Formats: sequence, C-alpha cells, structure tokens
Amino acid sequence: MPEISRFYGIVIRMFAETAVQHHAPHFHVYYQDSIAVYAIAPIELLEGTLPPRQKRLVEAWVELHQTELMSDWDALQAGRKPTAIDPLR
Repeated sequence: MPEISRFYGIVIRMFAETAVQHHAPHFHVYYQDSIAVYAIAPIELLEGTLPPRQKRLVEAWVELHQTELMSDWDALQAGRKPTAIDPLR
C-alpha cells in the first residue's frame, strides 16, 4: 500500500481497488496502534479510531489536500503510481 504522506507520527496510505471498484475514494491512517479509514469527499471517518489530537490533524490535512488526494485516488485506480503529498507542518 503506497505511502502518500507522513507527519507527526501519522502515516497516510492509499491503495488501488481490485476488480470492480465499490468503495468511495478513501485513504488509510496509521498512528501507533490506531488505524482509521477516511473518505476523501466528503471528509468522513469511515471506520477505526484515532486519538482526538491526531484526528484533528488528519482532518485539517485532508482539507488542505483534498484535490491532491482525489488525483492520487484516480491515479491508483488507473494503475499509475500516486504522487507524495506534502505533510502538515
């Protein structure tokens, strides 16, 4: 699963759907022992949990990079490599 970004100990990954796409565009978040899945548009926690501070950081990052995330989603679904996205600073 390609890593898209990393900041403050948070790792953002995204992967291509296999066979028929049936999920909304989304990405996976890893922080210590926590794992979460977020929809890109609208920004929504689909499953899992994150500590409150990391949840706020991820949601702020998505607001800044929503267009880039959708471009990476489209690239992966078309069999192309995604582009790294700047971390939250």
